[in-house]
Amino acid sequence: MKNGIRILQIAFTYIGTIVGAGFATGQEIIQFFTQYGKWGTLTILVATALFIWLGTKMMIMSRRIEAKSYEDLNKHLFGPKAGAVISMVMLVILIGVNSVMLAGAGSVFMEHLNMHYQTGLLLTIIGTYLLLNRGIHAILQINSIVVPMMLTLSVLIVMNTLHLPTSDRFLSLSTDQSMGVIWLSPLIYTAFNLVMAQAVLVPLGSKTDSASAVKWGGILGGMGVGLMLLSAHVAISAHMPGIRQYEIPMGSIATHLGAAVQLIYVVLIFMEIFSTFVADIYGITLQLQQHLQLSPKLISVGVMFICFMLSQFGFSSLLSVLYPLFGCLAMIWAAKLVLKSE
Repeated sequence: MKNGIRILQIAFTYIGTIVGAGFATGQEIIQFFTQYGKWGTLTILVATALFIWLGTKMMIMSRRIEAKSYEDLNKHLFGPKAGAVISMVMLVILIGVNSVMLAGAGSVFMEHLNMHYQTGLLLTIIGTYLLLNRGIHAILQINSIVVPMMLTLSVLIVMNTLHLPTSDRFLSLSTDQSMGVIWLSPLIYTAFNLVMAQAVLVPLGSKTDSASAVKWGGILGGMGVGLMLLSAHVAISAHMPGIRQYEIPMGSIATHLGAAVQLIYVVLIFMEIFSTFVADIYGITLQLQQHLQLSPKLISVGVMFICFMLSQFGFSSLLSVLYPLFGCLAMIWAAKLVLKSE
């Protein structure tokens, strides 16, 4: 029974780490899958298989080498020098992404809850600090709440979509994109998300006592990610191409389900941001602990302060430069993970 609960916790945390705010809004689904029409369904199956295989392999490997942070895994894959450089690039990207996420949390409070932008930022930071005191258990628990909510909403949206005359459009939509671009998309998507998820999945794997819990948690988690990708793809396809005009496509779809569901969706967007922010700050802190002779609390506060300051100015322009570089790095990293024996 205890092992079964741990398997579910690992699976939910895996899903919650991959299915971030970009996924929840629907923008990532359109960019990587739905814009490719009927091929999007097949590429989602490819991505699902990769998430099951490589996500599970990453956690099992982390447990075997007793990795303290994602830097230990990168050094195992690339060697001490290259692994340290890759981890430093990843640190910059993670801080940048979390600054943007924090800004997103402030926007949710301002636009949907009629509260001040800074109030949203401060409440998110204070909540994160309080949860971080409980370590990996807090991350497992928060995802055990958020992910079932996400899965429930996905089921509601798909059930609503099935009643539409355009519900089968995911099987017939056409695209002008070349086959090379289409089949490269799930590889880039999986590689990028797994590299970003290292900050959470590496300590999750290494701090789990049971090897079978890590294995089955990874398999269930990868399947869950695939299920959510497919459900969002089916729903968005039914509303193509008009849905592309919206900043938050899934939010637009949720409005058709009534005010109560829309409110739940807004709360879910914030919880997605919050849970990912907590998990990433935890992973960053573990990595910096290996280099700084400071307490974890002080490191966490310092990282969150940097994110807070950057969220005042926006970080989008720098990320637009770093993301393509990071995308190439992610593909190399994923290839190393594939080739490395456990």
